[in-house]
Amino acid sequence: MSAIIIAIILTATLATAFLSSIFGMLGGLILMGVLASILPVASAMVLHGLIQLTSNGYRAWLNRRDVDWSIVTSLFIGNVLAMSGLEFIAFSPDRITVLLALGLLPYIAWALPEKLALDVSKRPVGLFAGAVVVATNLLAGVGGPLLDVFFQRVTLTRHQVVATKAVAQALGHISKIIFYGGLAASASTDDWPTVWLLGAAIIASIVGTTLGKRVLDRMQDATFFTWTQRIMLGVGAVLIARAIYLISL
Repeated sequence: MSAIIIAIILTATLATAFLSSIFGMLGGLILMGVLASILPVASAMVLHGLIQLTSNGYRAWLNRRDVDWSIVTSLFIGNVLAMSGLEFIAFSPDRITVLLALGLLPYIAWALPEKLALDVSKRPVGLFAGAVVVATNLLAGVGGPLLDVFFQRVTLTRHQVVATKAVAQALGHISKIIFYGGLAASASTDDWPTVWLLGAAIIASIVGTTLGKRVLDRMQDATFFTWTQRIMLGVGAVLIARAIYLISL
C-alpha cells in the first residue's frame, strides 16, 4: 500500500470521525465512498467496519447518558435476524455498485413521503429497521442514511439521536466485520488491514470524534437537522457522479 493511499485513509478517517461526531452518520457514508474508491471492496468493508466501530463506540461513550436503549434493543434483534438470513450468501459487490448504492441511499431517504416516515421507537418498526439497515450495511457498506429514515419522526434531541444511532451503527459494523472478515464465503485474511495501519486509523478516529463532540455541544437542534439533510444529499450526488464516471470508462 503506497504512502499516498495511507495518507488518504488516515486523513479521511480523521475528517469523517469529526463529521460523524456532529451529525451521527454522514462520516461513515463519506469514508466508505473514499475506501471503496481506493481499495478492493472486501478490504474496504473490513477496514471501514473496524474504523467505524471505534468511531461509533467512542461517540456512544461520550454521549452515553443520551442513549435510548429500548430502540437499540429492537435494532439489535433486527440485526441478528438479517445476519441469519445472509449467512450463507457468497457475494462481493463491485466498486460501481457500492458507490451507486451509497449515492442513491440519501435520495431514497429524502424522497419518502411524510406518511411513510417510520418511528423507530415502536418495537415492530425497530425490528424492521434493524434488519433492513444491517442488510444494507452488508450490501453497500454503510446503512446510516437509511437508518436516519427511521429517526425522522422520533421526538429526540440531537444528542439522543447521535448517541442512539452511534450504538446502533456500532452493532451494524460488528456485523459487517464478522461477515466480510470471515463469515462470508468470499472472505479472505488478505482483506484485513495491517496492525499499524489499524492503530493509526483508530487514533485518528478518536481525535476526530473528540473534536466533533465539542461542536455538537454548541449546535442547536434545528441547525443539526437542517445541515444533516443538506450534506447528505450533496455527498450522495458526488458518489453517484463517481459511479457514472467509472461506468463510462
